[in-house]
Amino acid sequence: MPDTVQPRLSRGLRDLLPDQMLARQEMVDIIRRVYELYGFVPLHTPAIEFLEILSGSAGLETQQSIFRVTNPEQEELGLRFDLTVPLARVVAQYTDLPRPFRRYQVSSVWRADKPDKGRFREFTQFDLDSVGTESEIADTEILAAMSDTLSSLRIQRYLVRFSSRAVLNVLLKFAGIPEGQSADVFRVLDKLDKVGIDKVRLELMQGYKDESGDFIRGLGLAKDPVDRIERFLAIKSDSRKEVVSRVRELFGKSEEIDGVERISNHLYALGYGDDRVSLDLSIARGLAYYTGPVFEAALLDAPQFGSIFGGGRYDNLVMRFLGERIPAVGASIGVDRLLAALTYLGSIGKQKATARVLIANMDTSLTADYLQIAWELRRAGIPTELYIGMAQGLGKQLKYADQYEIPLALLYGSNEKSQGLVTVKDMSVGREKTKAVGDRKEWLAARPGQTTVPRAQLIDGIRRLLAEIDAA
Repeated sequence: MPDTVQPRLSRGLRDLLPDQMLARQEMVDIIRRVYELYGFVPLHTPAIEFLEILSGSAGLETQQSIFRVTNPEQEELGLRFDLTVPLARVVAQYTDLPRPFRRYQVSSVWRADKPDKGRFREFTQFDLDSVGTESEIADTEILAAMSDTLSSLRIQRYLVRFSSRAVLNVLLKFAGIPEGQSADVFRVLDKLDKVGIDKVRLELMQGYKDESGDFIRGLGLAKDPVDRIERFLAIKSDSRKEVVSRVRELFGKSEEIDGVERISNHLYALGYGDDRVSLDLSIARGLAYYTGPVFEAALLDAPQFGSIFGGGRYDNLVMRFLGERIPAVGASIGVDRLLAALTYLGSIGKQKATARVLIANMDTSLTADYLQIAWELRRAGIPTELYIGMAQGLGKQLKYADQYEIPLALLYGSNEKSQGLVTVKDMSVGREKTKAVGDRKEWLAARPGQTTVPRAQLIDGIRRLLAEIDAA
């Protein structure tokens, strides 16, 4: 007997079983429909890129997390860590693409980070980007699409926040910090929501030990510039107009602030008020390639999941490949994090099967009939599974339907055939009776768990029963 191999996964990776994949597909389909309403088109890129493509496109922490591989030609390659760098490569490589090039992409990315609860080395992002336009309408539409996406996912309370790297550059001048330290300062500011202002101050100055005992190295800034940064971070208001007014009081007039105000005014004109989109100038976003407005979104009833949607303007990323500046703006959803949040909120389905009808295999002499019934239902657009497992007894077949929470089971034996009938068992009644309370329990008690439908009217009967189940 050959040696057996232990079934296992590498640390930081995971399998997604059918119920998880079905919920994910439902969510992705909703998001895709929103993106296409805005005219974005799909794109696919390989998981593996040349290492030189990936290197130097983001901050030091991200660079250090690249999974490196070598092909048979001994060329250095890496697994993509996001979808934006491959997009920049595509724009540079296919120069005849119409601009603006407005694309969406949903794919896996990989980062060799330290795995943690809810943090994996392989995860999925869903991006939308406009490349080749400087128009502030492009930034406005990304923010609007972020808001529309979360509304379409039936999330009642969320907040899209935006800021601007250009305004943060004004902050650096105000605080007297050299431009060469900007990436490190923004990286620390990006931790504000996670660690709080006290630890941000410490990391900007001398550093500190975190809860695990690891030392977080500081940037070595003096107290005065850090005090000035804190004054800026203290500018908070539920009104975007108020934030603009207060930052002007601190910095004076500037084109950078005017740009943020114009985006805010566009949003007001489109009906996106302060309750849906806020101006929070503390947002920095960690990646080094952002150059203008930056965006984040969080779920107010599930704050523990942090930012589930983020992005910004990156006007210089394509320059690495073409030597010319091509403006671009976009945002990305953390699919796994958002799905976990929606599951927590109960805003996504808990479907276990694609089939809505299971045909029980009760009599092998009726196999041709079962195939014909399955064919008819499928042609009518009703997802149908014919049981082909090893279990012979009807009880075990119904248990199979119950395990996958298939709503209806069709029972068709010689008696039903001779009478021109099909027995339809409503599997949802038994499942719900075990969970229902009060009036719903009484309603379920009166609802038949089994009925017969004339064979000639089977499709209409199945549609009616499924509609009743969905309505319930």
